[in-house]
Amino acid sequence: MANKKNNNRTWLQNLLNRYRMIVINETTFNEELSFRFSRLNILSIIILLLVFIFTGTFFLVSYTPIKEFIPGYTSTKVRKEAIRNTFLLDSLVTKFQKQDQFIKSIKSALSGKNESDEGLLKEINKSNLEPFNREFNRVKADSLLRLEVMQEDKYNLMPNSKNNVKFMLFSPASGLISEPFNSEIKHFAVDIALAKDTPIKSVAVGTVVLAEWTSDTGYVIVIKHNHGLLSVYKHNSTIEKSQGDIVQAGEVIAFAGNSGELSTGYHLHFELWIDGYPVDPTNFIDFSQGL
Repeated sequence: MANKKNNNRTWLQNLLNRYRMIVINETTFNEELSFRFSRLNILSIIILLLVFIFTGTFFLVSYTPIKEFIPGYTSTKVRKEAIRNTFLLDSLVTKFQKQDQFIKSIKSALSGKNESDEGLLKEINKSNLEPFNREFNRVKADSLLRLEVMQEDKYNLMPNSKNNVKFMLFSPASGLISEPFNSEIKHFAVDIALAKDTPIKSVAVGTVVLAEWTSDTGYVIVIKHNHGLLSVYKHNSTIEKSQGDIVQAGEVIAFAGNSGELSTGYHLHFELWIDGYPVDPTNFIDFSQGL
């Protein structure tokens, strides 16, 4: 036990023993420099130096681009790209859902069948979409053609259920309604009796999304407008617009005819769809104007 204590004292004494390092000029033998130190001083300096090296290396790797060269670390560019792709994916999913709903609306409009909930359809046609027959001040026409159309057609205010935006709807043609809108028998349109080659006009500004011939409905034009509105014109003799064309309100897009196997005479089969649901066009347009 005494030997162990003596060894500990000797080891501690060795650490505390002071030494002197002298630098002597070989030529003159003069003392140029001297250092005093102990083993404990050297050990402390080495420990501090190692701590400094490890701490500096940690911060250098953690907060500088050097870490990108270490296996297992992803680069900042890759992380930013991953975040960007995540947002793009969410955006694409939303756009895909909207496009899918839009395609279903066009299919329903062409087939004359509505796969949506009947209760919601009745609610839309009864209370949520009230007809507007209000008088309002007419603005100055930008051209003689627009003035002529404004004098010829009666326009109405169309409410949008999402943001209460109101816009004008022109009558596509003037004539007697041979068959009214009736959701119970799946007739989501009004049939307007017309003379052959009567001009058919667009009800509002929009983009032609379909302009083709079908065996059942003949020459068909489908126009997509703002605020979720879709207008459909069937059984035309000819069509004047192509898919992708931009049309103005009151612009002639086709001429009345008797095309298609389901046609029973010269007339216009006209449909209005809002957010994928068919509505009664007579709630918004007076087809007798000009008779």
